[in-house]
Amino acid sequence: MKDIAAMLGVSVATVSRALKDNPSISRAQREKIKKFAQEHHYFPNVIAEQLRNSRKSAGKVIGVIVPQFIHYYFSSVLSGIEQEASRRGYRILVAQSNELHEREVQICKSFYQNKVCGIIVSQAKDTTTYNHFSYLLDNGVPLVFYDRICAGINASRVVVDDYQGSMKAVSHLLDSGCKRVAFFGTSMNMEIGKNRLNGYKDALYGHGMKVDEDLICICDTHSDAETLAPQLLSRPDRPDAFFAVNDETAIGILYAAKRMGFKVPEEVSVCGFTNSYNSRACDPALTTVEQRGVDVGIEAAGVLIDTVEGKYDIHHVEKRIIKTRLVLRNTTRNNAVEEPKA
Repeated sequence: MKDIAAMLGVSVATVSRALKDNPSISRAQREKIKKFAQEHHYFPNVIAEQLRNSRKSAGKVIGVIVPQFIHYYFSSVLSGIEQEASRRGYRILVAQSNELHEREVQICKSFYQNKVCGIIVSQAKDTTTYNHFSYLLDNGVPLVFYDRICAGINASRVVVDDYQGSMKAVSHLLDSGCKRVAFFGTSMNMEIGKNRLNGYKDALYGHGMKVDEDLICICDTHSDAETLAPQLLSRPDRPDAFFAVNDETAIGILYAAKRMGFKVPEEVSVCGFTNSYNSRACDPALTTVEQRGVDVGIEAAGVLIDTVEGKYDIHHVEKRIIKTRLVLRNTTRNNAVEEPKA
């Protein structure tokens, strides 16, 4: 509209009114402006219009912050959010923090300025201060966390049972005969990092084993796993199994072990956490913990919309836990057949 106004020598307000057939603009002027707009392929931005009006009426645009689009889990959560939002008449605006705190702060500010009715977010890896989230809640914008939650923020959250999923996976490795299980986890700044590590430790304790801190590593990417796994596998007291925080890390371990000549799972067992498409495509197929990302997204969107529509007060904290399941494939011993769905 600014471009049209500049080219026709009128105000932006005049263009806006003319395009809306406002009778305060003469018919001749309205027709001239509309014809010019059509010739130059102008069309209104429906979402922007809705965002501008969302504080005046019940806005139906939800902001969603994803750490990284490339991860299967986050894309599956996003699919669930969109599915539930669409079913209930809402649209979503999606932004990627790319695991950066500063970017996350900017996105929150932008969503607030554009008047979304609420925000669904999984925090970035390097986020350790939460003023941007507190500001949103203090100014009436509902928040729902998924996957990575902020323990210091009293807001609703939807997570998978990270502790039980981890404990069950490590217990399976131990029950299959593994004696030294390495843990490749994520930052302890995040609750999922702590919960999955605690599940790993308690599985060891439950089997009468001690925790070897040398087998606990902060490593949550494919590339880092391909670098770190060979270092552990070259030791005289090498691990005979690995439990990884996500499938991509587990597949990095698998590639490294195979490249070094180890037989999987006879000499080295590997278990991941996600149940991504890649877990079925790698060779051998990866044993993993299924996170049910679509279900997480559906629940998160449902909680947020219920808050927006008044079922829950903005200060009410709704906590939902999605159960995981262990999917048994060929990177761990004695389980060539995939576990049936619950």
